[in-house]
Amino acid sequence: MSLTAGVVAVQGDFREHAAAIERAARAHGERADPIEIRSSGTIPDCDLLLLPGGESTAISTHLQREGLADEIVAHVDAGKPLLATCAGLIVACADAGDERVENLGLIDATVERNAFGRQRDSFETDLDVEGLDEPFPAVFIRAPRIDDAGDCEVLATFDGQPVAVRDGPVVGTAFHPELTDDAQVHRLAFFERIDG
Repeated sequence: MSLTAGVVAVQGDFREHAAAIERAARAHGERADPIEIRSSGTIPDCDLLLLPGGESTAISTHLQREGLADEIVAHVDAGKPLLATCAGLIVACADAGDERVENLGLIDATVERNAFGRQRDSFETDLDVEGLDEPFPAVFIRAPRIDDAGDCEVLATFDGQPVAVRDGPVVGTAFHPELTDDAQVHRLAFFERIDG
């Protein structure tokens, strides 16, 4: 049996995410067929869903205009897993502190956009992530900061601030897990949740 893995392909590294989902599925003895999503009608058929990074205001505008926002919320309400990374985390959270972003309210967290600095301030660091056996090589690019994790389970911190959280079937990361050959975060978000 193959799992349908929807990758919202508005902006960001959606092809890299698709490849990471396939690697994570193989490592877990599963098969996943990634599909790129740009308009409504496909998300209801997805078993897994990924909301990549990019520019959060542009992403939220597209989701609302194309009718994707309601479908993403319904996906999560049905208990299906969602991985939201960087700008995807900003859009998925309860509050981005920016009225231009129409938040989906799927992660009980407050975030600050671009809190880790500009593009030139990008960095990589090894993070201890709850549920992973080895440190994860996390890449931060214009990353948001999670100011308040609310009732979320904090999966990883950097300098005392949460940078990865889980809220029910949703995992959100401030970093870009697709920019590495390590698919552990995708495995944790999707396949560990399916089993347990």
